[in-house]
Amino acid sequence: MPITLESHQDIAVLRIDHGGGNTLDTDSCRELVLRLEEVEQARAVVLTGTGRVFSAGVDLKRVDDGGASYVSRFLPLLSDALLAVFGCPRPVVAALNGHAIAGGAVLAAACDHRVLGAGTIGVTELLVGVPFPLAALEILRCAYGTTPLPSLTYSGSTYGGENALARGLVDELAPPDGVLDRALAVATRLGELPAEAFAHTKAQIRQPFHERIAEYRHSDDPEVERLWRSPAALAAVKSYVDRVLR
Repeated sequence: MPITLESHQDIAVLRIDHGGGNTLDTDSCRELVLRLEEVEQARAVVLTGTGRVFSAGVDLKRVDDGGASYVSRFLPLLSDALLAVFGCPRPVVAALNGHAIAGGAVLAAACDHRVLGAGTIGVTELLVGVPFPLAALEILRCAYGTTPLPSLTYSGSTYGGENALARGLVDELAPPDGVLDRALAVATRLGELPAEAFAHTKAQIRQPFHERIAEYRHSDDPEVERLWRSPAALAAVKSYVDRVLR
């Protein structure tokens, strides 16, 4: 399964285990939504990756192989998966065991707390030649604010260690071999807060972002899909896959 479930007492650990880069495709996005539904009674959730990568984001090989028709199936599932993390009423802590790139960085941003153990974090979509779904941008806006968004997204830069901490992309650093333990400790602390009060407060904080997504997604998603399906974007994806991933 692309998302495995482990239990640490009453903390659910969801681990992305999908190919070498723990990438997001139709299968892993569907599985993430289902797993979050399974653990809705857990006190808190830790989201982490496998090996040296948290998540490298969208599986561009599948986009290259599947073309425009795959894009149309995939993009709604990607937004649904991101929103499932973002809207989870339980505390969700990201244990960044390695690189969190592009969609992987958005997954981290959707969590309530980010612990970086190794690797870098950053959103690189524009470097590949594709725009962000509205849900992804609003999640980034909630996590990091509006002011940093242009430099964060336009540059496509990634940051590690103290640089990521100084820019507010992560909440704390941990030794690479201790990142999961630290994330579990944070999740345990947050999970000790009264569950209903925490869920309501979290919903209050995120309400403006959910409202913007609900209001504009129906008009913005088709434009994002059109741009991803365009010959220019698919050619850019193919070029990137051939140069970097093959």
